[in-house]
Amino acid sequence: MTNAAPRSAVGIDIGGTGIKGAVVDLTTGALLTDRVKIPTPKGGEPKDIVVTVREVLERLSPASDGLPLGVCFPAIVRNGRTMSAANVSDAWIGLEAEQLFEQGLGREITFVNDADAAGYAETEFGAAKGASGLTILTTLGTGIGTALIYNRTLIPNAELGHLEIDGKDAETRASYAVKEREDLSWEKWAKRLQKYYERLEFLFSPDQFVVGGGVSKHADHFLPLLKLDTPIIPAVHRNNAGILGAAALAAGPAERIA
Repeated sequence: MTNAAPRSAVGIDIGGTGIKGAVVDLTTGALLTDRVKIPTPKGGEPKDIVVTVREVLERLSPASDGLPLGVCFPAIVRNGRTMSAANVSDAWIGLEAEQLFEQGLGREITFVNDADAAGYAETEFGAAKGASGLTILTTLGTGIGTALIYNRTLIPNAELGHLEIDGKDAETRASYAVKEREDLSWEKWAKRLQKYYERLEFLFSPDQFVVGGGVSKHADHFLPLLKLDTPIIPAVHRNNAGILGAAALAAGPAERIA
């Protein structure tokens, strides 16, 4: 006899400006508690962030006690080690971060990249729910974050915002921050996005694209301008995507992460 899969889990999303968390219903993706959000400590030092995550969990207690815990973080995560750092201290680079969190929190965690968590959330609870084959999620924001999910299995640490387009990193040409900085019209920005998504199509032959990030709420302004062979749809869970994906990955079987 096997133990039943957990019906809820805790997701913590660590960002450059805020750390947020909630208890998640793993059947529906609904939040079972209010979302707790605390500002990220100035400088983003590892020990300070661990303390803040512990405070988030304390505010979620007792609803979060004993549940699987997933934590997502803005870095490449390889075997529990953070190999990069975005909007946090460089002290994270090469750090045994998963071990640091587990020691500081006194419990086991599942530790993943934030874009990976967001992509997984969309396959479990959002725009790509029930999809088979390869889904590529792209988040268009300060840069371009990406996640690859194949038949509900996450292929971690896809840094596809760094594909070269016109001899430069795609995110330096086609992120939403670039659109705002250069005051590009939707039409001019869409031409840059067209090149980027065509390149992804050529390299990966995905079954669908999901577009996240805050700009996804304006999807009707730019997605219809793209002419692709692959379906491209806006994400559903923007601010909560990291929380949902981290929780789902924490509670799912190990095979959910390739």
